[in-house]
Amino acid sequence: MKRSRWTGSTDAKRGLMKTSARNEGPPTAPRTGAKLYQQIASQIAKAIAEGRYGPGSRLPAERDLADEFGVSRPTIREAMIALEIRGLVGARQGSGIYVNAAGAEPPQAGPDLDVGAFELMEARILFEGEAAALAAQSIDPSQLSELYTMVEQMERSDRTSEAFDADRRFHLAIARATANSLIVSTVEMLWNVREGSPLCAHMFAQAHSGGVAPRASEHRAIVEALASRQPHRAREAMRGHLKRVVDDLLEVTRLDMIRKAQADFTSHREQLQARMAL
Repeated sequence: MKRSRWTGSTDAKRGLMKTSARNEGPPTAPRTGAKLYQQIASQIAKAIAEGRYGPGSRLPAERDLADEFGVSRPTIREAMIALEIRGLVGARQGSGIYVNAAGAEPPQAGPDLDVGAFELMEARILFEGEAAALAAQSIDPSQLSELYTMVEQMERSDRTSEAFDADRRFHLAIARATANSLIVSTVEMLWNVREGSPLCAHMFAQAHSGGVAPRASEHRAIVEALASRQPHRAREAMRGHLKRVVDDLLEVTRLDMIRKAQADFTSHREQLQARMAL
């Protein structure tokens, strides 16, 4: 089994590792209805609450946690953000993730920690793609004109807040073009989750700070697909646009992990140099 560079105590390491009498293996989150990143966050939170990681202790690097739990780095990233939102841990620039002073407090009860951006986008790709296909069959000229106006607002706007407001109105307008009130309510709910979920809002804010903004060209392509009255074309235009949003989120997450890995490497190198100088 690959050894990870844990900086906590031996007991802390054991707290996050599931071992058997004959063989060691990666820790496994409890099999519940909770999402994967929530299960991992809960297991780490339990280790903190039980004192296996005391205030000020540094958690393992994201790469090491991903190896230990057998999951992707974005999943670990979501788990860390969930713990940070709950106040259990905090990120230190160029150093890593540390347990906060109040980190030993038990985690809040409840099956759900939050909804992540990747989970939200998966639902949007599935649902809004079909909504666009339906809208292509029923959208009227005035609604198309309204959508073109919103795209022009995105193109002219030099303020991120205005562009994102136009983005929200754009997607809700397509939902209304389906002439189905339940679809309108569902799309509105998905956008409310994006803005109201602390974890989701945190991840999108991180993406925005990294320069991610609505692409007017992609929105114009969606309107042109709707104007063609071809459901399959509208579906693919919408799904392609939303998949590129996912790509943006993944890229921002990747760059953040690279920065953290570089900080970890620098820290380890300085420690080694200090030891060799003795």
